[in-house]
Amino acid sequence: MRAAALYGTIGSLILTGLTGLPTTPAHALDPGRAEARGVALAARQAAAKGIDFDTCPAVEGLNDTVECGTVSVPLDYAHPHGKHISLTVSRSRAGGGDAERQGAIVFNPGGPGGNGMFYPLLAGLPQWRNIADAYDIVGYAPRGVGRSAPLSCVNPAGFVKGPTDAPEHPTAAYKKRQLTKARAYARGCARRGGAGLRHFTSLNNARDLDVLRAALGEKKLTFMGASYGTYFGALYASLFPTHVRRMVFDSIVNPDPRKIWYGNNLDQSAAFERRWADWRRWAARHHAVYHLGRTPQEVLASYEKASRQLQKRPAGGTVGPAQMQSAFLKSGYTDSHWARDARALSAYLRGEDGPLITLAAPDAASARAAENENAVYTVVECNDASWPGSWETWDRDNSRLAKKAPFETWSNAFMNLPCAYWKGPRQRPVDVHIGRRSGLPPTLLLAAERDAATPYKGALELQRRIAGSVLVTERGAGTHGIGGGPNACVNRYLDDYLLDGRLPARRTYCGPRPEPRAIG
Repeated sequence: MRAAALYGTIGSLILTGLTGLPTTPAHALDPGRAEARGVALAARQAAAKGIDFDTCPAVEGLNDTVECGTVSVPLDYAHPHGKHISLTVSRSRAGGGDAERQGAIVFNPGGPGGNGMFYPLLAGLPQWRNIADAYDIVGYAPRGVGRSAPLSCVNPAGFVKGPTDAPEHPTAAYKKRQLTKARAYARGCARRGGAGLRHFTSLNNARDLDVLRAALGEKKLTFMGASYGTYFGALYASLFPTHVRRMVFDSIVNPDPRKIWYGNNLDQSAAFERRWADWRRWAARHHAVYHLGRTPQEVLASYEKASRQLQKRPAGGTVGPAQMQSAFLKSGYTDSHWARDARALSAYLRGEDGPLITLAAPDAASARAAENENAVYTVVECNDASWPGSWETWDRDNSRLAKKAPFETWSNAFMNLPCAYWKGPRQRPVDVHIGRRSGLPPTLLLAAERDAATPYKGALELQRRIAGSVLVTERGAGTHGIGGGPNACVNRYLDDYLLDGRLPARRTYCGPRPEPRAIG
């Protein structure tokens, strides 16, 4: 489940056959003693070497307040003396005095496939000032992402081209074409990734995090993960509970092994339908500004009219129904996009293509990064768990769901479909249960009740599985990634925890942020 906002992105891929990988039983990649010894060795070596921070390469797009370096991690922790890969790391130094300093805080934005190198830029935002005074803010690109041993499954030049279609109720012929694409995508991952592809997993992301902790000179880790970052953060807490100082989980993936990852993607599609309805209700209340309809049903009719027109004549020659749907899906992540999307749709229906083209047209300049993100997402999720290998199962489950949640269901399913044909080894997902005697300190969980990318039930499930965890809920809100946002109540609890280690009651609520203003 790819999820993003401040932190990640959506998506899923289908199981496809990786013919270049040996078939291995599902239990073959389970965590074991050999991997544990490998992590300990790699961490000792990283602690001795440290990170040689220097000016960041221009390609990272960071300003001169941020410095960059690399940390070496084993490709395969069962063989720590074998091949190593380099992970890129970024850092902004704590701005406060020596008395305020609390070490480093490491951030991950989600994904799989999210690049966290930008995180030190948070130090310049008012909401993060207190945390930035106390901590070195550290971001990094996980294995496979960006310049960290990057993965690729297809030629990036053709990855983001449009226009394309996005039927909510696809025909049998359309489904057949998507099956062909899914098989080809999986074969591309296998061919380009080679034998090492099997080691790009959530468990290895958690192990890499411990090596990064050691390289930073931190005896215990302070970590904030969002979206997918909460999942491998939970794996880290399971593997290394005594290595944790403080840990924040923001917008939480359901860690139930039965949900990793096929079930989580079905839940996500259902939740996006609710957020799509939230946007349509908002647009209807502002009919006087946007003229999209006085009811949610009329707003939907306006959207569907635009989709039909784009099917016949793509805007700018590149924006078809799929490009518009992908752009509007982002409103499910954050309501800060609501007015922007309503303006673009309104202008398009009045005959003005420009705002919709600006919003949704494929961007050739970002094609390489987008293809890399999608490749990492696919590889990690396909490697992490066993997916249904029968197309009949996918067709049945998604056809049933699309009857009540058509907006994202099939686009999400087709994105994940390569996993149906994956020939590589699969892990058995870790059954996260962390008791009070594990040594894990109390942790902070943040979630919005109407989050679509990581539905709220996931936060309740993780709290049940981590003893001593405290959940702060933003009521009636649906933005994905709420820490450091506009809600002062949420930010107060975040500051209290990260700065002083103080937590509220086990289940605490904050009122929702104001809905966005209608801007014509």
